[in-house]
Amino acid sequence: MRRTVALFCTPLLLLSACTTTTAGTASPSGVSTTGTAAPAASLPGPGVPRVENPIDINRYKQAPCDSLNTSQIHELLGEGVTPKTDLNAPGGPSCSLHPPQVTQASVLVIFNNVDDRGLTGVYQAQYRFFLPLEPVDDYPVVAYGLADDRASRGSCQIAIGTSDKQTVDIGVTQSEENVGKKDPCEAARDVASYVLGNLRGGN
Repeated sequence: MRRTVALFCTPLLLLSACTTTTAGTASPSGVSTTGTAAPAASLPGPGVPRVENPIDINRYKQAPCDSLNTSQIHELLGEGVTPKTDLNAPGGPSCSLHPPQVTQASVLVIFNNVDDRGLTGVYQAQYRFFLPLEPVDDYPVVAYGLADDRASRGSCQIAIGTSDKQTVDIGVTQSEENVGKKDPCEAARDVASYVLGNLRGGN
């Protein structure tokens, strides 16, 4: 399994930062996920929370920046931010947001198209860092990555189950001076709450 693991940076809620993105094998070295894929009929896999109220996100894969509205972007990142769409990003269609007043700061929302197994794919990937979080508006959320960078880098990437087959990924990385002031996974959940509200409003 291959899944984009990104270290996203953002002055989210006044937390400034820098950006790095890494695409590649998501499972840790020495761990193979070959042959572990759960058939669609058996989703979600063992221990994976079910998405009780699926959201159709297909139209957002063509317009990922519709996942956040202008007022939400202003609240998160300030004014002057121009959303940038990349329909061919490594992990799936994405929307990146870069405030001009903060060097390299950004928010990135990915409509993941690595596979059609939703959170089951994340659970089975056996990431070095893996932490189920409290649901956002009743939608299951898990933080994952190649390492736990919350304390050292102030970064966190989460996957939100929008159905048993699909996820939306959101990441946050704080600036050095703001590491430790707010849990970056909670900052990512703040963005997720906005995104989920917009996705449901579009269905």
